[in-house]
Amino acid sequence: MLLRVGLARSTRLRGGASPLFLARCGRGLSSGPPPDPEWTDTVEYLDESGALLSSAPGARPAVPGADPTILSGASAHPLPRPAAAARLAALALRHRSGAPLSAALSALPSAPDPALLLLAAASLPASDPVPLISLVAWARLLPWFVPSDDLSSLLASRLPPATHSSELLALFDDTLGLPDPAAFPKTLNAVVSALATHGLLEPAFYCFKRIRDAGFKGLETPAYNALLSLLLTRGLAFKAFEVLDEMATSGCALDEGTYELAVPALARAGRIDAARKMFDEMKQREGIGRVPAGVYSVMVDVLAKAGRLDAAMGMYREMVAVGHRVSTAVSTAMVEGLVRSGKLDAGMELWEEMRRGGLRPNFGLYTMVVEANARSGRLDIAAKLFGDMEKAGFFPTPATYACLVEMHASAGQVDAAMRLYHSMANAGTRPGLSTFTALLTMLANKRLLELAAKVLLEMKASGFPIEVTASDLLMIYIKDGSTDLALRWLRFMGSAGIRTNNFIIRQLFESCMKTGLYDSARPLLETYVSGAAKVDLILYTSILAHLVRCQDESSERAIMDILSASKHKAHDFMCGLFTGPEQRKQPVLSFVREFFQGIDYDIEESATRYFVNVLLNYLVLMGQMNRARCVWKVAYENKLFAKAIVFDQHIAWSLDVRSLSVGAALVATVHTLHRFRKRMLYYGVVPRRIKLVTGPTLKMVVAQVLASLESPFEVSKVVLRAPGDSVLEWFKKPIVQQFLLNEIPSKADVLMHRLNVMFPSSAPEVRSLSIPRSLGMSR
Repeated sequence: MLLRVGLARSTRLRGGASPLFLARCGRGLSSGPPPDPEWTDTVEYLDESGALLSSAPGARPAVPGADPTILSGASAHPLPRPAAAARLAALALRHRSGAPLSAALSALPSAPDPALLLLAAASLPASDPVPLISLVAWARLLPWFVPSDDLSSLLASRLPPATHSSELLALFDDTLGLPDPAAFPKTLNAVVSALATHGLLEPAFYCFKRIRDAGFKGLETPAYNALLSLLLTRGLAFKAFEVLDEMATSGCALDEGTYELAVPALARAGRIDAARKMFDEMKQREGIGRVPAGVYSVMVDVLAKAGRLDAAMGMYREMVAVGHRVSTAVSTAMVEGLVRSGKLDAGMELWEEMRRGGLRPNFGLYTMVVEANARSGRLDIAAKLFGDMEKAGFFPTPATYACLVEMHASAGQVDAAMRLYHSMANAGTRPGLSTFTALLTMLANKRLLELAAKVLLEMKASGFPIEVTASDLLMIYIKDGSTDLALRWLRFMGSAGIRTNNFIIRQLFESCMKTGLYDSARPLLETYVSGAAKVDLILYTSILAHLVRCQDESSERAIMDILSASKHKAHDFMCGLFTGPEQRKQPVLSFVREFFQGIDYDIEESATRYFVNVLLNYLVLMGQMNRARCVWKVAYENKLFAKAIVFDQHIAWSLDVRSLSVGAALVATVHTLHRFRKRMLYYGVVPRRIKLVTGPTLKMVVAQVLASLESPFEVSKVVLRAPGDSVLEWFKKPIVQQFLLNEIPSKADVLMHRLNVMFPSSAPEVRSLSIPRSLGMSR
């Protein structure tokens, strides 16, 4: 039986000094070691009751395992190292941390060596890292401490990263800061593995980058696998591939876990060739058994979805050959890949093979096969498969019904689609939004307005928002040209309290204008204006274009009312343009300039150009040539048609009217020829030639007007051209003066001109309209 041995406190020590060491001895008496001058105190051996057994000089530092400090029988033996390590561990567990622990450890009779420290640290419980941290922290301050990979790796493995990540990073930094960090491979691996295993992505990847930058090549496969798993779990495949490349560069061996992580990740990231290469390496690597079914499944799925059906089928056959049971997901991917690539027959063969093999298709696979057969026109097979699906115990969901409704709708089978819809309601299944949408779209395309209205109200009763769907159906009627049905549907929407947006109101308004339903168009425009929408210049111009083409007086009044209801400033301009100067209180040209100055050309330049074209058509049609010329002049001043007129000094003058309407082209021709006439007659500038670029559309219109005046312009494919001298002589004719100064001449004026040519003596007015000799001279 062992006895406790304590220190006999001297008179100096009994005042509160701490004991230097504690020892154990066997039962019996010992006279102790011989007196030695180095010993400064007395050791007293006590029995279990605390009675003094013996005493001897002592109290000098003793090395555990070397100095005989305990008795076993009559022999003195050194303190065993496990016992000394256990004492260190006991002190760490008792005091845990702080000054008491440091004082107790410092009071030991001898300083522990690094091996004893490691032995004590390993004996501490792994569930509580605080004593270990405190013990190592105390040892690091002492001169005998020497860092070791074993102790550091033990500390790294015992520290929970969730609460001690800062200590782990400090240990990592200290290890890298050593002169030879490559001598601590276990520590670096333990830190990276601990951080990655516990999901600390940023610290783990930071440590990895530090190790890579330091040129350390000793990172082992488990650490790489932990980091790869963490990166792939967080969806950072590109970072995982960076780690994988570093793994290959450092020469680290890949194990089965690495392959199981890398091959699916490469395949899912689209690097299919690299995934197949690594997959082949995995099969050939010794020590790795059968490739797991999960890797096969991912490869088959990715290859099938990538369109590599031959490779996917080969992988599928290999998976079956090695004894893996094909999962429903893999079968679904294969059948889906075959069906989507147009190989429905091959897909159905694989389907039958799966059924014969005892595989029970899931709901998604059933739905996909039913939909594929339906879209290929095999409605009978789709119906049979749907029946098999119900017999297999799959209760039809709204998605299944939506698929079938769409299938029958695309085939035009309204009765079958409605039967499915009613059976769905009778089964107590709530139709989904896609089901209602597909059914309503079919009914709208079939122009079954009453039935569509009933289904829409049922959709509202089911709790779905119907404003967007109702507006979509309205757009279907508008795009289909069924304006009457669109108006009926809009009235139904109003009675049901369903509002639509201003864009659709505008589309329906334009459809009513095209079909001549002006009485229905005006309320729509009023609704559009009252809905905080602004009639822009394009919409106003389109209404004006309908007025230009209108030939019915009652329709003209209706369109004029619509123009008034638009409340656009262009309508006030139109009204002022047709009034007299007394009401306008300014000339026409000033009035037109004032209107065009208020236009923002950065936003509405193209719209203004469109407005000018239509307005000039209307003015020419109404015989208002003077007003039309004012509009054209102001439009040209504001550079709406900047490239229409070109003066090339004495070589060629040209007018380009290809982008103009008929009325605008006529007005531009008259006004521009008038400008050419002034330059030639009043300033004596005569070009070599004059061109009117009309294009194939306006060529005959302009040519017919000029031909009535016996113009010298020759008509080619897209251009009317004439020599400058010939045009100068033509400008001197009185009827040309009247044509250019006033307006397009009537047939009577043209007939009178021809009579004057035939009988010049009977035309005294020609002399009064002739050009003065000084202005008519050539240059």
